[in-house]
Amino acid sequence: MTDSWTPGIGDTVCDTATRRIGRVMDRTSGLYQLRPLKGGIEWDADPRDLRPAAASDLLSAEVAVANVRSRTTLM
Repeated sequence: MTDSWTPGIGDTVCDTATRRIGRVMDRTSGLYQLRPLKGGIEWDADPRDLRPAAASDLLSAEVAVANVRSRTTLM
């Protein structure tokens, strides 16, 4: 995370430690709570590992979801 940027509640961020994209839900005890964009279980992230999500990050996340869906859908 850069010194001049602080994520806000509702921001979409990239957690570089886990390589996941999430939405900031809260900040407690010095950690951010992030939730996957499509919903799911929140995880804790160190603010030093966060950066704003780029358009390419969002596209990669959507492709990953589509790939999982295509592998699990019965024909």
